[in-house]
Amino acid sequence: MNKRIIELIERYPSVEPCLDSIIAAYEAIKECFIRKSKLLLAGNGGSNSDCEHIVGELMKGFVKKRPMPDDIKKQLLCLDHERGELLSSSLQMGLPAINLSSHNSLNTAFINDVKNGGSLFFAQQVLGFGKEGDVLFLISTSGNSENLIYANMIAKIKHMKTIVLTGRDGGVLAKRGDISIIVPEKETYKIQELHLPIYHTLCLLLEDHFFPV
Repeated sequence: MNKRIIELIERYPSVEPCLDSIIAAYEAIKECFIRKSKLLLAGNGGSNSDCEHIVGELMKGFVKKRPMPDDIKKQLLCLDHERGELLSSSLQMGLPAINLSSHNSLNTAFINDVKNGGSLFFAQQVLGFGKEGDVLFLISTSGNSENLIYANMIAKIKHMKTIVLTGRDGGVLAKRGDISIIVPEKETYKIQELHLPIYHTLCLLLEDHFFPV
């Protein structure tokens, strides 16, 4: 068993029933990145903060350095040696992840301009950003967030795989997601406390795969 998974179970034994789903989620996101596709994330409230957190771990170094490949460094130095040196020595390689909650102008405009926009603004973004081969990662403590259910529907017709991270009985989303990680807690804050080590483990596994050194 992978050392990251072993550490997760040792520190948080209550998530062991979720192990198969966690591994399946990792494999789905890994394959997405191998295909040069992207990860879209959505959640409300604290789950929105979790989405931001995941993007932060994927788009730059998490526990490892992610230096630029030499061929990119050479291209930058050829363009402008001084600025290219700064870029090549400072920037880190990332894994493409977008939090759909972050686009405040778009989201508030859609909510203001469109009837039922508050329930549909995530779906609008999946329609605009999503491509076949992308993965949609939905975080909801209840699994019943209406705006995430609509987003999941658009992902389905765009042939995107969907991953749901939730709790309680999983709600509607757990039944409709391709992969559902349902943590064994009922209170919102306790669910969120288990969500964090799970998505940290996913980020660690992905970093280990794509940046092994």
